[in-house]
Amino acid sequence: MNRTFVQAVIASSLLASGAAMAAADTYAIDPTHTFVTFEARHFGTSTNRGRFDKKSGTVSIDRAAKTGKVEVTLETGSINTGTAAFDTHLKSKDFFNAEAFPKATFVSDRVVFDGDKVSAVIGTLTLLGKPQTVTLTASNYNCYQNPMLKREVCGGDFETTITRSKFGMDYGIAYGIPDNIRLLIQIEAVKQD
Repeated sequence: MNRTFVQAVIASSLLASGAAMAAADTYAIDPTHTFVTFEARHFGTSTNRGRFDKKSGTVSIDRAAKTGKVEVTLETGSINTGTAAFDTHLKSKDFFNAEAFPKATFVSDRVVFDGDKVSAVIGTLTLLGKPQTVTLTASNYNCYQNPMLKREVCGGDFETTITRSKFGMDYGIAYGIPDNIRLLIQIEAVKQD
């Protein structure tokens, strides 16, 4: 095989891979349309709920290749249950230890598609400095042209259930405070130039 032919094949392969990488669109999470909430049963009766008010991140989606990446950061000190005393306890060393671990992160490079729709995102959730693999199941995933922003916006509802003791958050389990916590993530992200 002559050298020129081999160089041409390598060059065309590099161009093709560059074009494939360029096909991925990047979206910035819209904090005004993104809510990260949690639910936990209260001694088998009602459900306690809370949210994280400060969150940020990016999403990269390549529709043709059916791939994507997600990075989300939550500020643990922004936890909000609507009850100040409960928020203070959740920020303490018993739970999120927000002073020592001010951020929780979710990072993924495994986006699962069902046709043209995202059906799941598999990644690593890090709480209290401890990483665990979680799968966020998607519903209502869609993209639309935002008439006010004049940009494409994509998003949906995602959920998973985590076992908090796997992250070292085991306060109160012996007294009946649940170990399994349901996470609900409503997310919208705005396409970037």
